[in-house]
Amino acid sequence: MFLDVWEWYILEDSHQCFSGDLMKKISAKLLRIYLKEEDRYGKELLINSIIKTLKNNGIAGATVFKGFCGYGTRGISRIDILRLSMNLPAVIECIDYEEKLNDIMPKLVEMVSENGLITIQDIDVFKELKK
Repeated sequence: MFLDVWEWYILEDSHQCFSGDLMKKISAKLLRIYLKEEDRYGKELLINSIIKTLKNNGIAGATVFKGFCGYGTRGISRIDILRLSMNLPAVIECIDYEEKLNDIMPKLVEMVSENGLITIQDIDVFKELKK
């Protein structure tokens, strides 16, 4: 019977790694923007405007998640097969350093305004160190 033994190492900067691979723990922020898929910023879809703004400001990356049901201050949103258009909930997530997200926050708040909700939370990102 073969038993895998996981070895834990502590790097001098208190970052942990396992299984012999060197991993670095980085403190970062997770930004989430909750909105509806058909919300607009000017003549453009708000989702597209936000993604462009994040990219143009050097944010590492972003992902849009589309919901199929949800509710908030603007009521319940759900898939309705009788309607041609479905204004469903969506969430944009991006991860980067606090300073970079703080720099772009005033613009995001202006863009989202009363159409959605912006949250930020502390996270740890684990990244493999190059050998």
